[in-house]
Amino acid sequence: MTQRTVLVVLFDGVQSLDVTGPLEVFAGAETHTPGTYRIRTASLDGALVRTSSGLTLVPDLALTDAPAPHTLLVPGGQGTRDPDPRLTDWLRENGPRAERLVSVCTGAILLAEAGLLDGRRVTTHWAYCDKLARDHPAIDVEPDPIYIRDGTVATSAGVTSGIDLALALVEEDLDRDVALAIARHLVVFLRRPGNQAQFSAQLAAQTAQREPLREVQQWITEHPDGDLDVESLAARARLSPRHFARAFQAETGMTPGRYVDRVRLEHARRLLEETADGVEEISRASGYGTSETMRRAFVKALGTPPAEYRRRFRPAPAL
Repeated sequence: MTQRTVLVVLFDGVQSLDVTGPLEVFAGAETHTPGTYRIRTASLDGALVRTSSGLTLVPDLALTDAPAPHTLLVPGGQGTRDPDPRLTDWLRENGPRAERLVSVCTGAILLAEAGLLDGRRVTTHWAYCDKLARDHPAIDVEPDPIYIRDGTVATSAGVTSGIDLALALVEEDLDRDVALAIARHLVVFLRRPGNQAQFSAQLAAQTAQREPLREVQQWITEHPDGDLDVESLAARARLSPRHFARAFQAETGMTPGRYVDRVRLEHARRLLEETADGVEEISRASGYGTSETMRRAFVKALGTPPAEYRRRFRPAPAL
């Protein structure tokens, strides 16, 4: 069996979970199937680094002494805002030597600064997608997915999405059973789809300032199968439909219809992942009414029908 070296780049201001999340996945794979991964961490000059949370990390070696890895993993964090030029120079020279380039969160900014993402489809933390696209117009930045694979380059969104991407890479390198065993040990799902939005509906929208509108937001979340047209929601907020629609969009950043669509999709997705309920039952419980309506919504938003979504992303039952 081929042993793959995973080299994790460390620097001051790195986000600790961007490092430890993927490392736990690869280390879990090595524990499950010895001889599969050789994990190394490295920093400039081999010096200790202090993470953004204050945790001190001790690297295995200096970047200048690191051999060409199979997987070069670049985490994100506050330290990507004003990186040491020596770090980007090292990435520019050594990044192409790796068989696989991986970034977590704003680690994509370091890869971009090193010129390693030009012409690629990538993602990063939602708060930095606009900046990445603006500073590097040769890169195709997609703000919604939690991770993207483009050839030998894999980029992920903020923090925990690095775990999702690492699980996907382990599944690709080894097999689904190994990745599933790791996911169970870490008590995470195997696996969130890469094209899943970075936000839940509740996080994507702002919380309304006025209490009647906040109550409507909560009502939608708790009753996705209810009567959620504008007229009914406006009556619940004790506003005219026209006033309600304007106020809701002004305070949440999206129309009532768009918010309802996101809540229903998220509810249906969770039922597909977490229950054995049939598609027809889930479509009714999520407010779609029919399985065909839900199928069209899934294909439009996620590019896959509900049955295929469940097959790919619902965790297998524990043995």
